[in-house]
Amino acid sequence: MHQLTLAEIARGLSAKQFSSEELTRALLARIEALGPRLNAFITVTEDHAIEQARAADARRAAGENGPLLGAPLAHKDLFCTRGIRTSCASRMLDNFQAPYDATVVEKLAAAGTVTLGKTNMDEFAMGSANENSHYGPVRNPWQLDHVPGGSSGGSAAAVAARLLPATTGTDTGGSIRQPAAFTNLTGLKPTYGRVSRWGMVAYASSLDQAGPLARTAEDCALMLQAMAGFDPKDSTSIDEAVPDYSATLNDSLQGLRIGVPREYFGAGLDPRIAERVEACIAELEKLGAVIKPISLPNMQHAIPAYYVIAPAEASSNLSRFDGVRFGYRCENPLDLTDLYKRSRGEGFGPEVQRRIMVGTYALSAGYYDAYYLKAQRIRRLIKNDFMAAFQEVDVILGPTTPNPAWKLGAKNNDPVAAYLEDVYTITANLAGLPGLSMPMGFADGLPVGAQLLAPYFQEGRLLNVAHRYQQVTDWHRQSPEGF
Repeated sequence: MHQLTLAEIARGLSAKQFSSEELTRALLARIEALGPRLNAFITVTEDHAIEQARAADARRAAGENGPLLGAPLAHKDLFCTRGIRTSCASRMLDNFQAPYDATVVEKLAAAGTVTLGKTNMDEFAMGSANENSHYGPVRNPWQLDHVPGGSSGGSAAAVAARLLPATTGTDTGGSIRQPAAFTNLTGLKPTYGRVSRWGMVAYASSLDQAGPLARTAEDCALMLQAMAGFDPKDSTSIDEAVPDYSATLNDSLQGLRIGVPREYFGAGLDPRIAERVEACIAELEKLGAVIKPISLPNMQHAIPAYYVIAPAEASSNLSRFDGVRFGYRCENPLDLTDLYKRSRGEGFGPEVQRRIMVGTYALSAGYYDAYYLKAQRIRRLIKNDFMAAFQEVDVILGPTTPNPAWKLGAKNNDPVAAYLEDVYTITANLAGLPGLSMPMGFADGLPVGAQLLAPYFQEGRLLNVAHRYQQVTDWHRQSPEGF
């Protein structure tokens, strides 16, 4: 049963081929047996999952038949879950149990999903490799000595290893799409405001967005259907009708205009990935798409702008973790100042401390105009580039990452090298656009992904293109050896 996709599980449950409890127990046994090899989970909620599965089976017995009713999944460990640890992979929140569910958790629970646990991640979602976790690094199931990508690396590794069919993730600069590319999954970052951020522990509030990680575009459509929608508890949530994402999956691509930015194919792109992008383009042309070269001239400024804006917002958001109200508190503080300094110094890991320091500096008197304000102006230029491009094309296509996954520890002494791996993904967050990564092949046994970007609220278009591509290719069906 572990090889079934979310859509196949829905059909199997509907046809009474197996029960949710049988499926849940099978996957929990698989997590227990294989999970330690990956370190993909922080918390496994066995009793809670079996209780939810029995409730889902009872709802089906009473006549309900929702597509996610009884389907198992897990949540990235920054979504608040009532009575279950929400740690953000940090010592700072190691003992924190949220008193409420995040809206995403609440919506998926209402749809009847079964939560198997909380997945490992980069601490407070800061990282591109899932090596910045208080609980240790996550390993890539395709090659265990390589990173799975970050910050949603635990979510990606768990799905790629067939421990469960789908998970939630969050994407601040590519943290759904990059691990999806590194582990041969489909990952979707919706339009900013499409999915509620309420109950999702914030890293950078104007960039963070929740989304699904699964094996297929069809599965991501089912997940997004349940997750999306207006939430009055989230001031950044947008009151926009949610379409039926599954209804348009099989739409024709005849005449669809796909833009390919020249800037994506510079010196930093691995030639093996460039070759796979060309092959992906050829398949989409066979399906009727029209390929058009475009330009995103301000893309070169995206990384410096992002790594001013995101740390600045992080320094503000993480100021609440001071050892006073909740979270880690140092032992025997001498006074209030000592409490603040030692609690934060001992509770936060090195990467979180680095980004807080950078952000605080960028917001400080005398530097705000020089750095933060200038970065926001660049952000607007990047958005304008996309708006101009979408006057000419319907979708933008390119590589998700410039390189395949790297070995564990290879970039630990050079954080800037890891930051550069986000070059293709961060522009979507700066502009607030929806983006999707889909499997498009391998480079020396490591998966690589193609990224699709679309205008605001056109997630259905992304899912349609990805689904049609997956109907004529089998990259997404391949699984790592030993799992």
